[in-house]
Amino acid sequence: MPLDDLLPRQEFQARHIGPNDSDIQAMLKVLGFANLEEMASKVIPKNIRSDYAPKVGDGISEYELLQKLKTMVSQNKVYRTYIGLGFHDTITPTVIQRNILENPVWYTAYTPYQAEIAQGRLEALLNFQTMVTELTGMELSNASLLDEGTAAAEAMAMAQNLTKNKSTVFVASPNLHPHVLEVLKTRSEPLGLEMIIDDPLKFDYTSKPVFAAIVAYPGTDGRVSDFTGLADKVHGAGGFLIADVDLLSMTLLTPPGEWGADIVVGNTQRFGVPLGFGGPHAAFLACKDAHKRLMPGRLVGVSVDANGKMALRLALQTREQHIRREKATSNICTAQVLLANMASMYAVYHGPLGLKKIATRIHVFAQALGEGLRQMGFTVSSEPFFDTVKVTTPKADEIMKAATYQGINFLRLDAQTLCVSLNETVNLKDLEDILKAFNLGTPASVSALSLAEKASGASVLTAAMKRKSAFLTHPIFNSHHSETELLRYIHHLQNKDVTLTHSMIPLGSCTMKLNATTELVPVSWPEISKMHPFVPVDQAKGTIQMIHDLERELCEITGFAGVSLQPNAGSQGEYAGLLVIQKYHQSRSEGHRNICLIPSSAHGTNPASAVMAGMQVVVVACDNQGNVEVSDLKAKAEQHKQNLSCLMITYPSTHGVFEESIVEICQIVHANGGQVYMDGANLNALVGVCRPGEFGPDVSHMNLHKTFSIPHGGGGPGVGPIGVGAHLKEFLPKHGLVPEAGPKNGISATTSAPWGSASILPISWAYITMMGAEGLKKATLVAILNANYMAKKLEAHYPTLYKGKEGLVAHECILDLRELKKTSGIDVTDVAKRLIDYGFHAPTMSWPVAGTLMVEPTESESKAEMDRFIDAMIQIRKEIAEVESGKIKADDSALHHAPHTAQLVTATEWTRSYSREVAAYPVPWLRANKYWPPVGRVDNAYGDRNIVCACPPMEAYQ
Repeated sequence: MPLDDLLPRQEFQARHIGPNDSDIQAMLKVLGFANLEEMASKVIPKNIRSDYAPKVGDGISEYELLQKLKTMVSQNKVYRTYIGLGFHDTITPTVIQRNILENPVWYTAYTPYQAEIAQGRLEALLNFQTMVTELTGMELSNASLLDEGTAAAEAMAMAQNLTKNKSTVFVASPNLHPHVLEVLKTRSEPLGLEMIIDDPLKFDYTSKPVFAAIVAYPGTDGRVSDFTGLADKVHGAGGFLIADVDLLSMTLLTPPGEWGADIVVGNTQRFGVPLGFGGPHAAFLACKDAHKRLMPGRLVGVSVDANGKMALRLALQTREQHIRREKATSNICTAQVLLANMASMYAVYHGPLGLKKIATRIHVFAQALGEGLRQMGFTVSSEPFFDTVKVTTPKADEIMKAATYQGINFLRLDAQTLCVSLNETVNLKDLEDILKAFNLGTPASVSALSLAEKASGASVLTAAMKRKSAFLTHPIFNSHHSETELLRYIHHLQNKDVTLTHSMIPLGSCTMKLNATTELVPVSWPEISKMHPFVPVDQAKGTIQMIHDLERELCEITGFAGVSLQPNAGSQGEYAGLLVIQKYHQSRSEGHRNICLIPSSAHGTNPASAVMAGMQVVVVACDNQGNVEVSDLKAKAEQHKQNLSCLMITYPSTHGVFEESIVEICQIVHANGGQVYMDGANLNALVGVCRPGEFGPDVSHMNLHKTFSIPHGGGGPGVGPIGVGAHLKEFLPKHGLVPEAGPKNGISATTSAPWGSASILPISWAYITMMGAEGLKKATLVAILNANYMAKKLEAHYPTLYKGKEGLVAHECILDLRELKKTSGIDVTDVAKRLIDYGFHAPTMSWPVAGTLMVEPTESESKAEMDRFIDAMIQIRKEIAEVESGKIKADDSALHHAPHTAQLVTATEWTRSYSREVAAYPVPWLRANKYWPPVGRVDNAYGDRNIVCACPPMEAYQ
């Protein structure tokens, strides 16, 4: 046996990279190159090319990876945790864990921008919205937000934008979770907003105008307050009332919509979504219908298709960060779809009665605990509570030690105050052990069973606090309570969608690559999934070791001196990076620097993030090739020299090319006192071949859900960490509850959890560790090869809009369809919808240039799959040619009527000018594996005119 076969195996890179060596050679031949290095020398500018091999190892096998990570996270101590603070242990129904969380049909899907092939996950999100609106008593909910702190901050900004009194002051309850208050502080300060931490029930609203009051319901210490009448006071001062709620408690408590709240936020984590050391979890924002056009994030709505059939889509799809750009009040264009779908299925599975039973059981156990502690002589708060018992005792130190000895965690509010927040997993044995901890390790004399029996017939809630209204009355929440029925419902939905399990998703700028099963397996391990984000750090040694190793690996790959993994989306990474830059300027007594230069081609989140960071946006022109117009950049940098904060630039460019002048661009900004922020959306073209930390940028975010293999999950989760130069390292995000999570002088937290979406970080760590330095480099070069191969094969049919000086693209290419609109009347939408008939998700449509398709094949797609897509695009071009020649009219073509449903094609009557075969089977290979779209082309305009964003009556499905 050869020696190489006896050494540690490195076969994973061959599993991840789609084309084999012979395919690579065949594609290189098409392009006229002998090898990948020769190609790279023509694509990547020499002045940024790096020969440094990042020290991330040589790559290991999948089997070895799982052993290594298991050993690492086995250092964690998985205790029973009753810390609360908005995070609670929960029971994930195994039917949901196996068939959604661990199912690639759900986790490899993309954002549902192509509604016709996303009807399944759109229905699950509509269920989520219905669940939230009915439990909160509001009229409308979005399709999830990143976390609870983000949701509260978005509500704050939304209220300030809505108010007519022009106030910059808002009142926040001191009983809000500390991480929520910290994110509110982070978000309000750059905008010049003043947060007054005071009890909203006692605040004097006649003393000064306020634009909002934010209440906790229940609060961190468990207290449930009666907010009857508060809305009138807040409204009288010209403000809006925001409630931060525990959603499960809404099954028992009077919902905020019934006592006048204008906006309600919270987290759905305890609806079957694992703790995961802080995330990802699906937060939410619900509001009154009148405010829907200022609601941040995504909104699923009901419309109809071309045949009059009910169809779902993203309502008001062009969200404000794209409409308003530098005037936007939010940069949120993402969601936590996978987790929202888990939470909505949890509600579908348990139904209203099941949810109320779970909440009641928790409430009964909490009352039993409170009474037991009173009988043991402790001072227990007499205020109404749902799940959290507040205890005042001089023995707090001894009790905490006794609890730790038993493998239990409590929340310590101060030197003499403890809180115990119970959850769905609690049973009588747990109750006995909690009482034992308070008895300093000796079994308590009180009986947990008798305490629970007594508590089950009473409630500490007042009559005014108890919910009387019905919720979740729709049949969806009352029909799938057996595992058989839920399993069939889940599969009924997933059969409607196109995901990476069906075919390649060639979305430019979105990098839909392989999400390897081995990378995802650890997410479900209890050592990862059952960790509360605020346990003592010594209980999370294994996870923190992995986190620090991932930080080190990302520094090695990018050349930056420091990395923060806290931002839980690309948008959050942008925002955190800009705040770091501003803090750096402030440290140099240059806090006046507030001008942010942004190329006109930039993604809409860039100017939106800059505005949120308190900056003024100045747009820089691009030339005819899509590159930054260096002369315009230089002029504007010099014009604003005294106040220049930074430049935001995407590299490789938004147009899919390596700009030759990137080093000069960075030098110009630095010479005028600014910093360079690089949008890392296209990092998949740089890993292993270029190090941004060396060629000019000072800060960059890195989309782990793109370049580093975390799945998109149907539109979330994402992770957007930032890397920074040595001079900025001390300003990386910190966290008030976990000092170890960031530097002492860092910016305050931008997300609720100290390390953001920590439970999915092992995915990227596993990807890097298995690929090794050479594997990562090869992946980048093959991604560039695949993009250029597709551009070359399609150039006779669809010209590539932008190319580098050697006539090549980076890792994606923009196909120009604008002339076809002129010659045939067929537009980019027609091509995108016709691709559905061929079984493909469309490339990125009309961005960054209207009338184009941006294609990114990634390194994971095989040559055979790319050739299949190329054949489909060529056949579509032939269909367009028939329109151009007059053989068929545009409005009677298969392109115009696409996509074609099975119901339409098999109908008795067929009146089209083209055959049923052309409609359904335009190429032979479709006969072996045909995807049938569940609906025809969705009417977006109808949906926006008739906004319905909750589950319609069942007859609408007929």
